[in-house]
Amino acid sequence: MATKRKNESQLPAEESDILQIRPLGAGQEVGRSCHLLEFKGKKILLDCGIHPGMSGMASLPYLDMIEPEEIDLLLISHFHLDHCGGLPYFLQKTAFKGRCFMTHATKAIYRWLLSDYVKVSNIASDDQLYTDSDIEKSMEKIETINFHQETDVNGVRFWCYSAGHVLGAAMFMIEIAGVKILYTGDYSRQEDRHLMSAEMPNVKPDIVIIESTYGTHIHENREEREHRFTSLVHDTVNRGGRCLIPAFALGRAQELLLILDEYWSNHPELHDIPIYYASQLAKKCMSVYQTYINAMNEKIRRQITISNPFVFKHIINLKNMEQFEDIGPSVVLASPGMLQSGLSRELFESWCTDKRNGCIIAGYCVEGTLAKHILSEPNEIVTQGGQKLPLKCSVDYISFSAHADYKQTSEFLRELKPAHVVLVHGEVNEMARLKSALLREYEDDTDYKMEVHNPRNTVPIELHFRGEKIAKVVGDLASDPPKQGHRVSGILVKRNFNYHIVSPKDLQSYTDLAMSTVAQKMSVTFSGNASLLTYYLNQLAGDIEFVASTPVTILRVFNSVQVMLDAGVAYIEWIANPVSDMYADAVIAVLLRAEQDPIPISNLATPMKVDKAHFQECLLETLGEMFGPECTGKVFERDRLTVTVDDKSAIINLDSLDVKCSDETLQQVLHTAVTRLHQAINPVKC
Repeated sequence: MATKRKNESQLPAEESDILQIRPLGAGQEVGRSCHLLEFKGKKILLDCGIHPGMSGMASLPYLDMIEPEEIDLLLISHFHLDHCGGLPYFLQKTAFKGRCFMTHATKAIYRWLLSDYVKVSNIASDDQLYTDSDIEKSMEKIETINFHQETDVNGVRFWCYSAGHVLGAAMFMIEIAGVKILYTGDYSRQEDRHLMSAEMPNVKPDIVIIESTYGTHIHENREEREHRFTSLVHDTVNRGGRCLIPAFALGRAQELLLILDEYWSNHPELHDIPIYYASQLAKKCMSVYQTYINAMNEKIRRQITISNPFVFKHIINLKNMEQFEDIGPSVVLASPGMLQSGLSRELFESWCTDKRNGCIIAGYCVEGTLAKHILSEPNEIVTQGGQKLPLKCSVDYISFSAHADYKQTSEFLRELKPAHVVLVHGEVNEMARLKSALLREYEDDTDYKMEVHNPRNTVPIELHFRGEKIAKVVGDLASDPPKQGHRVSGILVKRNFNYHIVSPKDLQSYTDLAMSTVAQKMSVTFSGNASLLTYYLNQLAGDIEFVASTPVTILRVFNSVQVMLDAGVAYIEWIANPVSDMYADAVIAVLLRAEQDPIPISNLATPMKVDKAHFQECLLETLGEMFGPECTGKVFERDRLTVTVDDKSAIINLDSLDVKCSDETLQQVLHTAVTRLHQAINPVKC
């Protein structure tokens, strides 16, 4: 199913049945999430993050693999740097002209979080990806979307669900030409103290692009995790030490603060030991959380009616080290969470040489960061200034990271049952173990087969989706119920990936096209009189409609071309269309020939009338040969003949040549036979 068909590459992009997913980051790694989705000529970018373990241009996704100006849509799942840290660069320093969407809460936090990143990153100005001004300007290009709000951009339909993980995090469901793709971003199906769990989509996707951060690991339950965390903090301050908890300014920090504030309230003996929330964004971050209470779980929403849970009793905001009095035991939550730089790095280097102190890593750590390094229990660390320090403080790891574990991932996919699962955002070994576990889980399932993919960065996977093209009849054409054998004639309109058949007069109602009518008018010299004009046109068209005879002669032929004779000039008028153009050309050719080689008026003969008896005899013979001798009663009543074919009756009017029948197919066949017979036996005029 993922094999490319012959000649597929020769098709226009919008006609191809190949859907391509190419990780530009977070392919067999964690960090710089960015995925290119291509289908039916549409290009969508999912997230645009940076790698926490790298700096400068090297931290960006492989953006040189794409043409930014060709991207139709960019969707950001949440505000963590590894998912949105490259966005200001992409919006301000590339040729991207598409539209960018994220949730309201994500946009509110994005501005402050990236400004903080620029200030604390300790990157030389030449290596900085963007400035604070770039972040501010990028805000103007970001549009917001509500959860479950359906939006359409150039035929790409999308909406989002709550992903848990952090405030405002979204899973995006994207539909292109009937194929549905769910991108989870980072998600968690476990409710915690302030966030609800990720929603279960009510639509079954064909493809799920899903994080694999924790591979086949199973998280410990929340109560055990919180107890172990508070015990470690309590033990550290009890022995006179400082407890450092590296955490990003927004996200897990708020969960940890809720736990610590409640624990301190329940332990009066700890009230003299301060807890600091060390972030330059502390006040701004908490105001955002207080604003978006409605995006949190039921427990928080109930509590807000009594008191704001984010107005802490035992937490002190700390903007910088100058405000910090390091004179005894304390607990400090400081950003960033992986000790790359900033306050958390400064405090760790200051405290790591004292064995009374402790550091608790409370979230996932990316390869190449100091937080990941100290979990391997090294004897020493290298400071940002290049100095080596002995590592004597305790280092513990407790996962408060709101990422799905194997149990959550398995249950989530079992409910959705997608045909394809694409693993992203995971270290290569964890991702491989998760892929193997999922395949083993479904290998004996005869009713459901899942294909699992784990692409590397820049290596695309190609999936084949051939959808049916269904055209809906709309407007005036749909006013009458369809009948068996009924022919529908209209204009086929393709708009994005929808097909409609409409009447020409409804074109403006169902498309952006404007309807125009072109009236054509030509004149040729014609020196003959009205009788001669009538003769020539009668020879050409047979039936002629006399529109006017005074003061000028006006005739209509073929029900579409009007000829006016006035003072030796014949004016030919018609509404332009392929058929009328052909008729008009024939009329003009006849008149030009007549002017070149005219027939004397004295030679004109009076047209002979058709012998009605002869016509009736020929008609009976023709119908008998077509349907059998029993199809007619051979009796003409008031110049009308009844014909019966397969129990379907039709009445033929010999004067007007009209045919009345309930069956449209039989009516069309009889009308064609009658008119052609009439023309065949019509006497030649001379």
